[in-house]
Amino acid sequence: MKTFRLGLFWLFAALAPLCSFGLAHAQGATQPVRNEYVLGSGDVIRVTVYQNPDLTLETRVSEAGVISYPLLGSVKVGGQSVTEVEKRIADGLKTGNFVKQPQVTVLVVQVRGNQVSVLGQVNRPGRYPLEVADSKLSDVLAVAGGVAPTGADVVTVVGVRGGQPFRAEIDLARSIGSANRSTGDIQIVNGDVVWVDRAPTVYIYGEVQRAGAIRLERGMTVMQALATGGGLTVRGTEKGMRVHRRGADGKVQVVQPSMDDQLRDGDVVYVRESLF
Repeated sequence: MKTFRLGLFWLFAALAPLCSFGLAHAQGATQPVRNEYVLGSGDVIRVTVYQNPDLTLETRVSEAGVISYPLLGSVKVGGQSVTEVEKRIADGLKTGNFVKQPQVTVLVVQVRGNQVSVLGQVNRPGRYPLEVADSKLSDVLAVAGGVAPTGADVVTVVGVRGGQPFRAEIDLARSIGSANRSTGDIQIVNGDVVWVDRAPTVYIYGEVQRAGAIRLERGMTVMQALATGGGLTVRGTEKGMRVHRRGADGKVQVVQPSMDDQLRDGDVVYVRESLF
């Protein structure tokens, strides 16, 4: 019996490292690896070396993507992650016998090298830094104050991917608003331009309570547009209602719609006065 227990003990001792490795491997597989920020021209960084205050340097990355570091001269940092730059400087100090065991820390003080332009119908249009490597479209729009009330649901992203021109139209409501955001919440990279166009608009005039321009919602019908305009006046009538619509050839067509017909961007709805 004692021999049997000792056998079990050694069996569990042998299997324990394998179980721990399998658990760690499974946990690592479920945790996504976050990309590191890549330095670009214009970024301001601070380099410190543990117990070597004379080697502390705060500098801006040049247009060529290099910095001038004490004892090492020009160091290429553009296009490198923070970890790669730390290793490059540490290896240079160690190889040159300047510091035996250098512990280098690089801190990004100002992000100027990786930026995106957010234009159009947003609350704070402008040029913004990409402070993390895997910035998403939703992150950039949030920094710009979100889409303005006059903004469309479809956002256009223009840039370069793999050396080729890139253009994508993202339907915010269907892509980012869905349960699976990965399909539409695309990654934004340096130099991208995010454009939010004006929301589609229809116009109503004639015998309605509030004539003018209204936002064209998805699937909006003639009845819904009239309701948005406060409905008909006491002199208004649904009979003889007309919709002026510009066709693909640029010519304006006049159609007589039903109340359930869907409107299109730029439609002009005219409500006539009742003759009786």
